[in-house]
Amino acid sequence: MGLSDKQLEILRWPYTGRRALICDGAVRSGKTSVMSLSFLLWAMGAFDRRSLALCGKTVGSAERNIIQPLLSMTYLQENFTLAYSRSEHVLTVTRGPKTNRFYVFGGRDESSYMLIQGVTLAGVLLDEVALMPRSFVEQALARCSVSGAKLWFNCNPDVPEHWFRKEWLLKLSEKNATHLHFRMEDNPSLSPETLEMYRSLYTGVFKRRYIDGEWTAGDGLIYDMFDETYNTYDDSGRPAGLYWTATRYIACDYGTANPFVLLDIYDDGEVIWVDNEYRWSSRETLRQKTDGEYGDDLQDFMGRDPQYFCPVIVDPSAASFIAELQRRGVYVIAGDNDVPDGIRRVSSLLGRRIIRIHRRCEGLTGELCSYVWDSKAALAGVEKPVKNLDHGPDALRYYVNTCLPKWRYGEEG
Repeated sequence: MGLSDKQLEILRWPYTGRRALICDGAVRSGKTSVMSLSFLLWAMGAFDRRSLALCGKTVGSAERNIIQPLLSMTYLQENFTLAYSRSEHVLTVTRGPKTNRFYVFGGRDESSYMLIQGVTLAGVLLDEVALMPRSFVEQALARCSVSGAKLWFNCNPDVPEHWFRKEWLLKLSEKNATHLHFRMEDNPSLSPETLEMYRSLYTGVFKRRYIDGEWTAGDGLIYDMFDETYNTYDDSGRPAGLYWTATRYIACDYGTANPFVLLDIYDDGEVIWVDNEYRWSSRETLRQKTDGEYGDDLQDFMGRDPQYFCPVIVDPSAASFIAELQRRGVYVIAGDNDVPDGIRRVSSLLGRRIIRIHRRCEGLTGELCSYVWDSKAALAGVEKPVKNLDHGPDALRYYVNTCLPKWRYGEEG
C-alpha cells in the first residue's frame, strides 16, 4: 500500500532547508512510523559517525513506537545493518562506510533532562513531545550543536495553553519550522472498519484530541460519557456465576483526612463489574482510623476465608498502609498513578460500556457524575482534575492503569 500525500511530505521535508518539523494530530494517523523512517534516512545520508537521539515519554515507549517499527521494516533490513542494544539503549545503523548511533532517551519527568546532558547530537526526534517536561525537551534541543542538525517533533494535541504549542506551533516562522497536521484519514493502511473502531474508543475532550486532532482543554465534567442506564446494574443484571468465574480485585484509595475507599471489582475479560464499595470519611464521622483499623476493614470487606482472597491495588503513596497489609499477608500491588493516561483509559471503557457499576455503589457513581476539570490549571497549560469528590474515581483508575492490558482500552500492547 502506498503512502498518503502528508506521509510523502515527511519524507521530502529534510531537503527543504527548514530546521524543524512538527507533526501533530490524531492517533493512528501514520505520522510516527514515517517520521522515524525519514529521520533515519536523512541521518544516514547527512552524517557519519555521529550521535542522534530518539526520545519518547519513556525508553519503553520509544522502543515500542520507534525502534521496533524500524527494525521490522523490510526496506531497512535489505539496505542497512541495524543492531539495537537493549542494555545500552542504542541503535547502531551502518550502510557501506557510514555508521551512526541513535541513542534512546525517556523524558518522563523533570529530572529526565539530566540523562541527556553532555551528549553532542546531530539531530533529535521527540515522539510524544507534548507529554514531556519542557526542561527535558529544551536540554535535548540544546545538545543539537552539530552543523546541519535538525529537530523533529511528533505529538497528539493537548491543552491550547500547552507550552509546546505556544513556543513552537504558534511561532513557526521564528523557529524555521514546518507544521504538518494529521487526521486518521491520512493513514492509508486503516480500513473504514478500523477507522470506525478507533472513533468509538473516545468521547468528549479525548475524541476532539485523539480523533479530530484538536488542541482543546478539558472543560466541565471529566466523565461526561458515564450513563446510569448503561454503566450501572443491579442484582438481576449481574451475570450468573460472576463471583466464581471472573477474576477478583480490590482497589483502594487511601485517605486519613480524606475518605478511604475500597472497590470490589470482578473482571470477566470483557466487562469490568464494580460490585461493591466501602468508604470511611473521618471528616463526616469526626474519627480518624489507624492503618490497623483500615486493615481490619479491608479484610472484612474482602472476606477472611482464603477462598475470598484476591490482589489489592493500593494508592502508591500509601506506604504505611501497604506495609500494614503486607504484614498481614495480603497480596498488595502498588497502583499506577498516571492521572492523564488513567482518565483517558477509564473514559474509553465507560464510553464503550465496558465498566459497569452496581447501583449500591452510590459513592462512586455520585463522584463520577461530579468529577470536573480544573479550569484555572488549564489556563496555565496544565490539565488536571479538581481534587474533590475524586476518591472512588481514583481507586477505579488505579485498577485500570495497573491491571488491564493495553488492548482492553484501545491502545496497542
